Amino acid sequence: MMDTGATGDLARQVIGSWKMTSWTYDVLETGERHNALGPDPKGYIHYLPDGRMMVLVLKADRPKPASLVPTPEEKLALYESMFAYAGTYSLEQDRVIHHIDMSWNRAWEGTDQIRLLKIEGRHLTYTGVPAKNPLDGRECVHHVKFEKVK
Repeated sequence: MMDTGATGDLARQVIGSWKMTSWTYDVLETGERHNALGPDPKGYIHYLPDGRMMVLVLKADRPKPASLVPTPEEKLALYESMFAYAGTYSLEQDRVIHHIDMSWNRAWEGTDQIRLLKIEGRHLTYTGVPAKNPLDGRECVHHVKFEKVK
């Protein structure tokens, strides 16, 4: 159940489906900025009124297996071209916390992922807190932008 007051207002704004428009990250050690999963990733995040959430992101040029059953090499390429998890969420004034109970990477299961958020009209922007990048292990800060699905 969502809180009332300011957090309740935020909950009403967050609930729904959001389409990813960009995902970049800054490597803290070098200051380099990279596209996560390449340019123009395809993704959605969904927030439900019951406090559940789910996210799925795919690389735009994700490889297609030669047949229905991928080879071991194709399976690895498919795994490395996606990002997904689900769980519950809680809100504070400036952030959403994802409480992960299932993930494409089981190391994330049982963890809390903090996303500082800003909503402007139909646009949601996340700024991650400094953390190890699940894609390459380097300390970084993620920047993700979404647009509300009509």
